[in-house]
Amino acid sequence: MSRLVALLVALLAAAAAFYQLTLKPILTTAGLWRRVESLANDRCTSVPKLQACEKIVLHQPTGILYLACSLPSSRTFWSPAVNRLDAEHASFDDYVATYDPASNRVTRLKFLNFNSTRGFSSHGMDIVQSSSNSDELFVYLINHRAPLVHQSAREVGADSTVEIFRTVIDSDSLIHIRTVQDPIIICPNDVVGYPDGQSFYFTNDHGEKVGLVRGLEYFGRKSSSVGYCHAQTGCKHAITNMQGNNGIARAQNDSLYVVNSLAGVINILERQSDDTLVISDTIPTDRSLDNASIDSDGALWIAGFPDALTFLFKHFPNPSIPAPSSALRMTLNTGSSSFFGEKYKLEKVFEDSGSIASGTTSVVHDAQRHRLFLHGPLAPHLSICLT
Repeated sequence: MSRLVALLVALLAAAAAFYQLTLKPILTTAGLWRRVESLANDRCTSVPKLQACEKIVLHQPTGILYLACSLPSSRTFWSPAVNRLDAEHASFDDYVATYDPASNRVTRLKFLNFNSTRGFSSHGMDIVQSSSNSDELFVYLINHRAPLVHQSAREVGADSTVEIFRTVIDSDSLIHIRTVQDPIIICPNDVVGYPDGQSFYFTNDHGEKVGLVRGLEYFGRKSSSVGYCHAQTGCKHAITNMQGNNGIARAQNDSLYVVNSLAGVINILERQSDDTLVISDTIPTDRSLDNASIDSDGALWIAGFPDALTFLFKHFPNPSIPAPSSALRMTLNTGSSSFFGEKYKLEKVFEDSGSIASGTTSVVHDAQRHRLFLHGPLAPHLSICLT
């Protein structure tokens, strides 16, 4: 009996330690006990023509927004990043759109020279001005294709690629340049491209496409990575042994910001001469995160989940159930606290219950025109708020 009591005590102690040291921090970051407030959501409008746009990118000179969009119903069935792998009910007819706030015009861009027999399923995206032609833009897109017909998506996962297109400002089409497929491209989430139209970095949000071990990422396992690809030399891991990689953004000095969505951490990485990456700093936040962008003032903007559990377990199965959204802004700290080692100033600048902006995964700030754009993979509209 004494041995049984001792065993039960040991098990209870282990369970208590697991809850206190592992599970409670996860649930806290996910927002289980968080009270959602209304912040800067009273001067917002919506664009209902644009639904289910997981990633948005601003072309700063023109103020035109580029969006990687789908249908909410399709995202519910097919979103490999969150293990939704029902390929039979996915559309694979996703698209890139532009939105001009000056005219309120929405344009769905046509794909030219894109001959994929397995269509296009959108996720991360980047828009980069060409280094050789200021009127030309390169468009880098994550494409979560279904696996080949004789394979089950639930067993092997998505057959994901990075697609590179080119376009010109005000065009209604995207001309396909190449498909990049490589074993390093495992579970791509987001991408940052370069102005040569040939090279890019991308995040793998997991180290495995499917399987039980994939879920250990939520409990601290480090299997995600950042990859680097060049059309002439192929792909390689730029850095491994990371956790929860999601959004990625490139600063003017070529530093990269990579978001750990699960732990709510912003990683700053420096590019090396061989295109590998080294982490130079980490900035913790209080919530789960998604995509990141940099405005013309150099501020980093990050989409945050006040309640990630509602987003994953209620909003994804049923997009009509709203999920709270927030936007964080990170800048260099120029205040007195910088003398005490606080290098960055992190602020929550927007928060909403989901009635204005639901399930936001991408926030972009137009500093010149004082507009904040918010959208998400199942959101019913693009939200635009004045700043």
